[in-house]
Amino acid sequence: MSKKSSLIRKKDILDYHEGQRPGKIEVVPTKPSNSQRDLSIAYSPGVAEPCLKIAENADDAYRYTAKGNLVAVISNGTAVLGLGNIGPLASKPVMEGKGVLFKIFADIDVFDLELDTTDTDKFIETVKILSPTFGGINLEDISAPECFEIEKRLREELNIPIMHDDQHGTAIITGAALLNAIEIVGKDINNIKVVFNGAGASAISCASLYLALGVLQENMFMCDSKGVIHANREGLTHEKLKFARKTELRNLDEALRNADVFVGLSKGNVLSPEMIKSMAKDAIVFALANPDPEISYQLAKSAREDIIMATGRSDNPNQVNNVLGFPYIFRGALDVRATQINEEMKLAAVYSIAQLAKEPVPEIVNLAYGSRNLTFGSDYIIPKPFDPRLIYTVAPAVARAAMDSGVAKSSISNWDAYEEDLKNRLGHDDKFIRLAMEKAQSSPKRVVFNEAANYKILKAAQIVRDEGIAIPVLLGNTKKIEALNDEYSLGLEELEIIDTKSVDVPRLEEYIESYYKSRQRKGVGYNEARRLLLNRDYYGPMMVKMGDADAYITGAMVKYPRAVKPVIEILGPKDNTRTVAGVYVMLTKKGPKFFTDTTMNQDPSAERIAQIACETAELVRKMNIEPRIALLSYSNFGSSTGKTAIKMRDAISLIRKSDPSLIVDGEMQANFAVDNKLLKEQFPFSDLVGKGANIFVFPGLSSANISYKLLQSMGGVEAVGPLLVGLRYPAHVLQLGSSVREIVNTVAMAVIDAQSREGIE
Repeated sequence: MSKKSSLIRKKDILDYHEGQRPGKIEVVPTKPSNSQRDLSIAYSPGVAEPCLKIAENADDAYRYTAKGNLVAVISNGTAVLGLGNIGPLASKPVMEGKGVLFKIFADIDVFDLELDTTDTDKFIETVKILSPTFGGINLEDISAPECFEIEKRLREELNIPIMHDDQHGTAIITGAALLNAIEIVGKDINNIKVVFNGAGASAISCASLYLALGVLQENMFMCDSKGVIHANREGLTHEKLKFARKTELRNLDEALRNADVFVGLSKGNVLSPEMIKSMAKDAIVFALANPDPEISYQLAKSAREDIIMATGRSDNPNQVNNVLGFPYIFRGALDVRATQINEEMKLAAVYSIAQLAKEPVPEIVNLAYGSRNLTFGSDYIIPKPFDPRLIYTVAPAVARAAMDSGVAKSSISNWDAYEEDLKNRLGHDDKFIRLAMEKAQSSPKRVVFNEAANYKILKAAQIVRDEGIAIPVLLGNTKKIEALNDEYSLGLEELEIIDTKSVDVPRLEEYIESYYKSRQRKGVGYNEARRLLLNRDYYGPMMVKMGDADAYITGAMVKYPRAVKPVIEILGPKDNTRTVAGVYVMLTKKGPKFFTDTTMNQDPSAERIAQIACETAELVRKMNIEPRIALLSYSNFGSSTGKTAIKMRDAISLIRKSDPSLIVDGEMQANFAVDNKLLKEQFPFSDLVGKGANIFVFPGLSSANISYKLLQSMGGVEAVGPLLVGLRYPAHVLQLGSSVREIVNTVAMAVIDAQSREGIE
């Protein structure tokens, strides 16, 4: 659990899980099911055909059913996170969450199964009975020592991949971290002294894997709640007995002296600075207890400068997160139909994760984590969880190991094609918002929230404050804001509130004078300027212009034309010849798609279309995405001489002249812009063939606005925006009635906009 997640209020968490539809997962058909013919094929009588094929050859289940991409996440709720034995039903939210991670990181489908038994034999027998359904089994949150026997017997008795992630996930990630840490400090794995605190399933698995990596058994010491596990101790389990040492050491303090590596899988705050100081030179500390590590990162670093440290927290360098491993291990195992996840496959995952940390980091990862140059070293010994390369690095390594070790029932011959398939499995919609949030958190900016005397606005302000996305400034009636804050216990007391109707409005006279000077030759007198600046719709944008805030958000409570008018007057456009446009980011399964102009220009000229396209491309580049532009029409590449078609055709020439580096083509119909295969078949000469458009420029406001709203309403596609492009300063005008989530997402984009104007790449 990260520091940020611990700030989330209980009510918010419960509301999220309940929502309009309780839970976090659903079953979605993957084949057409609209007609009677479809249903006759999907079920009776047509379904008999694949049934007969499978009856003849069991392996055909992988051809005709979802088995090959379906993993069971199974628990009995006896060791749930840090909650302990809370039972199978109470574990279900965690199991659903694990299913979400499988899907968004590796496109693996999941059924979660919560078994109401603590009897090991019954558990094993139940899983065996259910096993024909699945291509793999992820055991989760099962207490030790039962988890060892359960996994061992299921691996022996079933012929599908099985892994208890609590054991092996942490072992694999820390194994990679260990290899890189000792390389950085120049130590030999055969000579290092390793001390464990904690002797549960995860610690036992870590220790076993470290032995396979080269740590010598005589150099490994394990402590449990009773102290050092030594040879004279009685009542040790079979698993602990393997790590019992002949030693006079009796407690953690003694064991740590001159140790090279500490691995904590126990409880928070059991290490003191003095214990850290007693370790060998260039000490390596993996303090992995959650939510509080065995020693805090800050305290450990202050104790000694030469330490290399990892924790389970996202707010510290070197986060040990199992999501670096399990989705991709199962992905590789499923793709070659491995009959098990063996030691060779686990080691392949370790080495591939370790190697990835040494590779040059993609700019999108640097952007997401607020770094200009993440580089292999003491603060970067394992990849970041959102690194898009993990799926096509770890999964192929695991698949190769399965093939080489003889447990793969199918093989991969074209590895380049396999890698490309892995890249294309997920698109980027699932990562776009997460990466945007991480980028915003890297350097939060002051954002003015207009209309703050409203619950949704205040709730959004609370979220972005708690998540470190932005520093909110609340603009509105002070008494109403304070009353809402008290009513909903939002905890916003320390935030700045500005009420333009009060007697003490910051810098009001300066704002009036500046606005008057900019508008005096446009029909605005001094008294009129004063009247307008006492209106928060004008005061808010002036805060940004005068440097008292970095970005401005408005529009959730009023109609768009009213909200956007003062923004355009005060903050834009960039110059008198430029065009301001509204862009929606549509988060689709094939990645983010940018629709423009959806809010501003009713019937733009070819020149303005070109400007809109170029401004939108600039926005897309800020997210480190290559812009690829399709100009839409009812016509395809000169097939019509109508006014709209000609306008879009003329705009192409202007765009290419303005920015020759842009990938752009048109005019084209929407189906060809969306379906690259169809585009290649009919118009193989198009510059978008093989690339796929991500920016869709519409010929007018009506078509753009209608299209995004239809897609959003009918297609279940999430929209972010509208985002204003072409302004001199960062500001965004929301649509009337925007949800809290939409407001938060837009604020993150506004912060990124403000960052980019400071030269932060």
